[in-house]
Amino acid sequence: MTTEPTSPPHDDAGGRRAAQNAQPHGALCLPCQELALAEAVAKAEYDWSRATDCRVLMKRHRESGECVAGQSA
Repeated sequence: MTTEPTSPPHDDAGGRRAAQNAQPHGALCLPCQELALAEAVAKAEYDWSRATDCRVLMKRHRESGECVAGQSA
């Protein structure tokens, strides 16, 4: 007999941070979209250093005043 899980498996701390910082799909400007994609590719390739670089660059971009997605993250 097998039982089905009642909730999705818990993610690591990085996954929780990413979910907290996520914005609605239409709210990202082009540079934010490119950095989010680059971070996803880096994670898929287990390149944690590049994924961290992408998060740092996205934060700098959002704080620069050039980001049209806002600075709520």
